[in-house]
Amino acid sequence: MNLKAIQKICYGVYIISSKMDGKINGQIANTAFQITSDPPTLAISINKQNLTHEFIESSKVFAVSILSKFAPMTLIGKFGFKSGRDTDKFADTKYKTGTTGAPVVLDSTIGYLECEVVSMTDVGTHTIFIGKVVDCDVLSDSEAMTYTYYHQVKGGKEPKTAPTYVKEESVKTAPEESGKYVCNVCGYVYDPAVGDPDNGIQAGTRFEDLPDSWACPICNAPKNEFSKE
Repeated sequence: MNLKAIQKICYGVYIISSKMDGKINGQIANTAFQITSDPPTLAISINKQNLTHEFIESSKVFAVSILSKFAPMTLIGKFGFKSGRDTDKFADTKYKTGTTGAPVVLDSTIGYLECEVVSMTDVGTHTIFIGKVVDCDVLSDSEAMTYTYYHQVKGGKEPKTAPTYVKEESVKTAPEESGKYVCNVCGYVYDPAVGDPDNGIQAGTRFEDLPDSWACPICNAPKNEFSKE
């Protein structure tokens, strides 16, 4: 069975955020979709291990920030590969407190929806939260980032807690042919043919020529945490 067929389903890239006991947190998610139009309801799928799950389960509210295709990998990395238990993800992030009290991320966001939870379904590793939309707005006419764009153009990876995560089999290729290096922490692949334009690294820059201060654009791991693909 080829589970990669699941990845052919079209997804977006969103920041799901919530609150609990005066604290706020958020995470990257690719599973957010409309259920009904009258009243408008959304469904999201959140891993039970994630702190955001705990916040939503407690407060019964969440916000969905829809990311632009131009959202930097650093933003996705902060909310997708770091834990709110260790990091204040909102410290350097532009956001507002929404109608529900949940934080709404504004950085690289083209629109947002705030929801009150009306139903929760246990599906094993994840919980599906269904929320009634109580507030929403369009912030930009920019195109939304799709999960395909995130993978194929941005070179992004998905955390192991993502509902669509599929373990990839390592394929050995001659380093001199590809010049690609893989982050040992999050799986991001540095491709010299693409570079890292979000951080000023032009296409054609070899990994060996990256400045020592360069770090993984997703998880901020240093160069010495990379291995030849």
